[in-house]
Amino acid sequence: MAKANHRKQTKTLSSLSKRQWLKITASTAAVVTLVGGSLFAVQDHNMRQNSVNRVTSYSATDANGLNVSRGTDREDLRGGQAGDSYVNVKINGQNRTVVGSHFTDVKSVLDQGDITLDTGDVVTPDLKTKVTESTTITIDRADADLETTDAPIGFNVVTKETASLPKGQQKVESEGREGVMETTSLVTKAGNKIISSNVFTSFVKQAPVDKVILIGTGSKAPVSSAAANIGSTVPAGEMQQWAHDYLIANGGSEADFTATVYIISHESGWRVNAQNPSGAYGLPQALPGSKMSSAGADWATNYQTQLKWFWSYCNGRYGGVQNAYKHWLSAHNY
Repeated sequence: MAKANHRKQTKTLSSLSKRQWLKITASTAAVVTLVGGSLFAVQDHNMRQNSVNRVTSYSATDANGLNVSRGTDREDLRGGQAGDSYVNVKINGQNRTVVGSHFTDVKSVLDQGDITLDTGDVVTPDLKTKVTESTTITIDRADADLETTDAPIGFNVVTKETASLPKGQQKVESEGREGVMETTSLVTKAGNKIISSNVFTSFVKQAPVDKVILIGTGSKAPVSSAAANIGSTVPAGEMQQWAHDYLIANGGSEADFTATVYIISHESGWRVNAQNPSGAYGLPQALPGSKMSSAGADWATNYQTQLKWFWSYCNGRYGGVQNAYKHWLSAHNY
């Protein structure tokens, strides 16, 4: 269930079987091919001409935001099930794997993948053609170009207690560094005028680095609490503030919040509609995203629903979010 990882510019998947795809290793998955996700707008499939669709993204799950180790079976996919099927969709030469169940024909794959066709799109094979996991669905959209931009991802401030400093004294252990979110859009123009610009892929090209501040305890005894080891993170923004307050109100700790911020920052950059070409979705990169429906019908758009699913998943698989964090540090996935 848990090792769905999401990377940039992998080799084209159309020639790979499902099992081969799942066995791609860290050394071969340094970069995932950018995907024609202008068709993947989850929250408003009717946004078309003269509009900009909401951003999608997928994670960078090592320190440099480039590496990956992928699970070897379906049960390893985060939130996935043994009954799930995997069908490759190629859009304007780029690839996405749609994860779902009860696929029958091409239309059923597009429906479960939230892929909306524009007028003039050419689909091969046709919508009524039956599919198997060896099927590759091709969608061609004319007069559209790829444009790529970078945007900063903010870093957090983490405080850690230490017995090596006098009580109350502070010291910056490491400076913070913004991450980089790379966004690629499918843009249609008439001359120099933009007719439509649909963001279809936005991924963590480089993960942010927290600013860590040490705070002295003035005690000769070593500080051994989980909060001291992981640190206490200052919430940044509405989503993080809600996550912090919700955890504390429900018996969680500052360390639980710090672990949450670290994982979500690396998995999705706190993009609610983050979408990986593998089918992973949302803040926690659930695979497929529809698994989060167990936490609420608004799973595709509500960050609170997604975070509740995330904590439930971490509790069920690892016994808590701090254990999921420890696993992430060693495996670069959870």
